[in-house]
Amino acid sequence: MKIEEEIKGRFRNDYHKGIINLTYTANLLNHEFLQSLKEHGVTVQQYNVLRVLRGFRPKGPFSIGFLKARMLDRFSDVSRIVDKLFIRGLVMRQENPNDRRQKAIEITEKGLKLLAEMDSIEKKMDTLLNRLDKDEIIELNRILDKIRG
Repeated sequence: MKIEEEIKGRFRNDYHKGIINLTYTANLLNHEFLQSLKEHGVTVQQYNVLRVLRGFRPKGPFSIGFLKARMLDRFSDVSRIVDKLFIRGLVMRQENPNDRRQKAIEITEKGLKLLAEMDSIEKKMDTLLNRLDKDEIIELNRILDKIRG
């Protein structure tokens, strides 16, 4: 459905329409993702931290800075996110004896088990873009990369 019909609105120009269309579509996809995460009691940021820790697991443990550099939301308070995951037993953290501000963080077996249960979420997310063929997905990614510069 066209964005004009979806939100019953008009636009100043095609650039304005593009921003509104991108925002509306991103919000729609994000809502679907949030609903899936909510079933497991995990926020987007917590999920992101757990995925990073699992993905780089053989090379761990990792610092807060390492995690922050890989976050999808660059403004996340990674220390607070790790604290919440630690309380739930999903990550381990150890203070560096030479610098108490530094912490070594690793995912626990409980965290790995939770992510395994949540793997279906990623498959579900893939289906949200299934109206696009392979070439269109490649083009979409190229255009989004270009927008970010």
